[in-house]
Amino acid sequence: MSACLGDLDTMPLDGNQLVGEQVYKTREGYIGVLAKCYASLIQTGQQGGDGGKGDLEGANEGYSGYVRCLFYLQELCTDNFLMPSSSNGLRHCLNMTWTESNAGVIKWTYQRLYMSIAYCNEFLRECTEAKLNDRGLYNEMKDEYSYYRAEAAFIRAYCYSMLCDLYGAVPYIDENVKVKDIPDQWSRKQIYDYTVGELLRLQNELKEPGMNEYGRVDRVAAWFLLSRMYLNAQTWVGENKYQEAYEYAKKVIESNVYPLARDYRHIFLADNNTCKEIIWPLVQDGERAQSSAGTNFYVKAFVNGPMDELYKTGVGSKGWGNVRSKTTLVDVFDAEDVMFDKEDTWGNKKHDKRAQFMTALENQKKETWDENDQMTSTFSYGYGYIKWRNVTKDDQICASGDTYTSIDFPLFRTAEAYLAAAEAILRGASAPKSEALGYINELRARAYMSDEYAQPGISSDKSGKISESELTMEFLLDERQREMASELVRRTDLVRFGKFTKGKNWDWKGVERLGKDVDDFYQLFPIPDSEMTNNPKLEQNKGYE
Repeated sequence: MSACLGDLDTMPLDGNQLVGEQVYKTREGYIGVLAKCYASLIQTGQQGGDGGKGDLEGANEGYSGYVRCLFYLQELCTDNFLMPSSSNGLRHCLNMTWTESNAGVIKWTYQRLYMSIAYCNEFLRECTEAKLNDRGLYNEMKDEYSYYRAEAAFIRAYCYSMLCDLYGAVPYIDENVKVKDIPDQWSRKQIYDYTVGELLRLQNELKEPGMNEYGRVDRVAAWFLLSRMYLNAQTWVGENKYQEAYEYAKKVIESNVYPLARDYRHIFLADNNTCKEIIWPLVQDGERAQSSAGTNFYVKAFVNGPMDELYKTGVGSKGWGNVRSKTTLVDVFDAEDVMFDKEDTWGNKKHDKRAQFMTALENQKKETWDENDQMTSTFSYGYGYIKWRNVTKDDQICASGDTYTSIDFPLFRTAEAYLAAAEAILRGASAPKSEALGYINELRARAYMSDEYAQPGISSDKSGKISESELTMEFLLDERQREMASELVRRTDLVRFGKFTKGKNWDWKGVERLGKDVDDFYQLFPIPDSEMTNNPKLEQNKGYE
C-alpha cells in the first residue's frame, strides 16, 4: 500500500480534461462552470454537434437536447405539430399513449433538468466567500461572485418550475445534499412553494434590469418566471394567484428594458441577438455553439431540401423533413394569410405576419393523413412551419455558415408577459378588461404590422386590433397559439385552459385521425421507471402506477 499510494495521487494525462481543483483555480474557471449551467439547456455535450461526448450516457445526443426534448413534451402532443417518427417514444408522445417506460424523451427531459440542477448545485457549493478566500480569488471576484451565485440559483429554480409543470411531485436536491444521499420526494405544492420562494429572493439579488451581458439573466427574468408560476398556480396547486401573475407580468412590461420587437419575424432569425424583446436567450452559434438539438432542430426538422429552392432556409439542402403543422394550427389563422407566395417569401403582403407556413411543395395538402386516412411520413401531407430561418434580417447567411444554426432560442420573451397579464385580468385580477384588451391589441397590431407598427413596403391596410366583446378566453387561447406556436408552452396552456385531455381534439390525439378525449392523468408525465428503480422513496404519478 505504501508503495503505490503516491501513484494514486495523480492528475489526468490529457491536459484538456480538467478536474475540480484545476477548474476553480481561476476566475475564468468559475465563469466556465456558470457557462455550463446555462449551456446545459441548449447544448448536448462537451464537443459540439453530435461529437460523441454527450452529457447523457446511453442517450441519443441529438434527440436528448433539452429544447428538443421539450418540443416533444410541450408541442408534439398538442394541437400544433406532427412528427410521425416512432423513435425514442415520439409516436407515443404524438398519440398521448406514453407510459413510464416507453418514451425515452420523457426520461431524457427529466434527466436533463436534474443534470442542470446538479451543475448549479456544484457551482453554488464552490462559489462561496470562504472557498474564494482559500483559493486567493476573493479580491478579484468580490464584485461579481454574488451575481454568479444568483444566476445559478435562478437556473436551478427554472428547472424546478419545469419539473413542477411536467412531473408534479419530484425529488428535491440542493447543494447540501450529498452525492450518496437518496433524495426525498417533495409534493408538487412543496416544489411550487420552494421555486416561488427562490424567485422572490432572487428578484433582489440578480443584476438590475438590462445590466447583465447578453445571454445571462437579470431581475426581469425572475419577474417573468414568477408571473408564469402564478398564472399556473390554480392548475398546479389549487391556489388563485392571478393578481400576482398580473402584477409581475406588468413589471416585465413596464420595465421597458425588453420592448416588443417592431417586426415579429425578426425574433426567430440568425441575428436575433440584436432583438431587444428576448429576456432570456439560449445562445446558439453555427461555429461555437453547435448541436443537433436547439434551433438547429427547429430549422432542419421543419424543412426539407426542396424548400430551400422556394425561400432561403439558411441550411441549404440539409433539411430533415420531419415536422409539419397539424390542421388545428393552420386553422387558427385566417385562410387568406396561410398560403405561401413564391414572390413574397417573407409574407409582407399577408395581414397576420405570424402565419408562416410552407404550402407550395409539389402535391402539398393541409391534411396530415394520406388518401386512405392513414398517418404518413410523406412531408407534403401537412403544411410546413417556417418562422425559424437561419438567415439575417436582410435574408443573408450569417458568417458562421449554414451547417448549424445561429438562432438563439427565446426561452423568455416579453410578448408572453402581455398574454399573461391579459389572461390574469380575464381570470379575475384587479384591473379593467380594457387594459387586457390593450395588451392583446398591442401584440396584434405588431403581428399585422398595422397602426403604430406600420412600416413602408409592408402591408398594413388591415388592423389586427379587436373589440372588447371579441376578447374571450377562447380567443385568448387561440391568440396564444398564434403568437407562441413552437415556443414550448402549448401543453401548459392547454392544461391550464382545461383543453388538453378533454374538450378539444386535434390530429392523431388518442391514435384517432381527428383526435379523441384521453384520460386526465395524461396532464402529468410519469416519473421514468429507471428513476423509480433507483430511488425507492419515489411514488409514481396517478395513472402510471
